[in-house]
Amino acid sequence: MPKRILPAIRNIVQILVDGRGKPCVRDDDGCRSLQFNDGAVQSSMRVSEPFELDLSYTRAMMGFLLINDEPQHILLIGLGGGSLSKYCYQQFPQARITTLEINPDVIALRDEFLIPPDNERFEIVQADAVDYLARSDLHADVILLDGYDAEGLPKNLCTESFYSNCWQALSTEGVLVTNLWGGEPNRGIYLNRLRGIFDGRVWWSKPRNSTNLIVFAIKNEHFYPQWARLIAKAQTLSTRYRLDLTWVVKNMRLPEEPDG
Repeated sequence: MPKRILPAIRNIVQILVDGRGKPCVRDDDGCRSLQFNDGAVQSSMRVSEPFELDLSYTRAMMGFLLINDEPQHILLIGLGGGSLSKYCYQQFPQARITTLEINPDVIALRDEFLIPPDNERFEIVQADAVDYLARSDLHADVILLDGYDAEGLPKNLCTESFYSNCWQALSTEGVLVTNLWGGEPNRGIYLNRLRGIFDGRVWWSKPRNSTNLIVFAIKNEHFYPQWARLIAKAQTLSTRYRLDLTWVVKNMRLPEEPDG
């Protein structure tokens, strides 16, 4: 048996043995992924490029740059393998990066994914995001909501009160970006909740080769997309950050528009 496949087999066994929804690490063909016991990939890292965004939905979430390209504080909900946290830390040196993660077993794997240690502008906080966002002293320019567990999208991260607390925590030009799983049966309900709280300033876009929706809810009451200007900005930002934000813009839709 070739030696190169032994690590992958060992990790598959670990997934089966752990059960109970405990996160595990799997190495396969140059990629390291975080998975729960059902085998669903929660996060993926190319070992050769650990600070790049491997999954298309994470790259699409960077579409917040079209609205706010100089964030001073980015708050992330859900650590996973740390792809979004690491990318933001490296690409936006002016910004403070705070990541909330409720599961200590996920945080314990941070070294496996080369997540930087906490420092003056990078922090991972073990906390329930519902309780954390209920605080009145939060100020974030961007909130990236990607909190999934072994059961999928937690319902308490999609309530009207939670979305309202996100709105409250955002700066006047802040953006909430949320990843809604393609198989989520209630995502129409969640989109309507966001539209009510953000006064209709909600757009979604599908990443390449994905059924997920990346939703952008914008607090700035003066914002309305000027598409030609956004496409030009997307082209500039895509070159700077090695992203495909032009795809994000061209596929942006209002929630009430048909999904074609």
